[in-house]
Amino acid sequence: MGKFLKIGFFFLLGIALIWWSLHQIPAEEWTKFTLALKQSKLWIVFPVFIILGLSHFLRALRWRLIMEPLGYHPGIANTYFAVLIGYLANLAIPRLGEVLKCTLLAKYEHIPAEKIVGTIVAERAFDVISLGIVFLMALGLQFNVIEAGWNQLKTQASAPSSSNEGNWKIYLIVGMGILLVALFLILRKRIPTLVASIKNIICGIWEGVISATKLKQQKLFFLYSFGIWFLYLLATYVGLYATQGTESSFATAISCLAYASIGMILTPGGIGAYAYFMAKVLELNGVDYTLGLANGTLQWFSQFLIVIVLGGLSLILLPIINKQAK
Repeated sequence: MGKFLKIGFFFLLGIALIWWSLHQIPAEEWTKFTLALKQSKLWIVFPVFIILGLSHFLRALRWRLIMEPLGYHPGIANTYFAVLIGYLANLAIPRLGEVLKCTLLAKYEHIPAEKIVGTIVAERAFDVISLGIVFLMALGLQFNVIEAGWNQLKTQASAPSSSNEGNWKIYLIVGMGILLVALFLILRKRIPTLVASIKNIICGIWEGVISATKLKQQKLFFLYSFGIWFLYLLATYVGLYATQGTESSFATAISCLAYASIGMILTPGGIGAYAYFMAKVLELNGVDYTLGLANGTLQWFSQFLIVIVLGGLSLILLPIINKQAK
């Protein structure tokens, strides 16, 4: 019951974020927004579904490569299902999926979870580098757009906060301090055991991180990485044709991918932020903001639907397949 309550809470939070983002549209622009969605080419969701499903499969294959230096060779099906379930969990709680997919693979493949967490750290570090490369490409192809978008982000980030927001920050800091003191008083007798456990976990994670420097198939690793991000770009480019008036070039798609990726990091599953960043980039490329928001909303919903469908199927199939194999 507790798990279902948590899932329900974050689902409602997601609905609230969607409601907030939609209410940022001025009343006079609402008709244009709804009309763009009604006239959208919904069949484009299907090629995007296939493209992103393939990108998740390449991510599973790349993850297996990082685990090879550790001496582990998990099954492709288990690895793929774990990746998809991880994406599903991230919709509820950001980064929960990274831990969950490690524990699932550890359970079904009998691999130490802490070492797999290390491989995730290494994989994410490479994804940050890949995102940086995408930004450099966008900077080279659309310097004015990237510069204008960055200036807008800095302006919003430096905007003075209200006194209520300042008070909430103080309350949060004080509350965290009280919580840490209480935890220390409760666990002070178990500190030596906890330190030993943490040390073992850190050693396992470090071993997983180092495994990325001992890859046996480095060319294949880079090929998978290129394939993952190319498919992300292709899905974004194809998605731009879903609404009338947002069709654009690969250069625009690269800029959209760069900023939309930030949106995916900022909020759970990119709710609200993904569509907003997409709309802003398209607006800087001469597309009406309302049309851009409609396209961003549709693209986000397509990705959300893919994760729900594939993640849900994986959640069902993973124990069934392993039970049959056993």
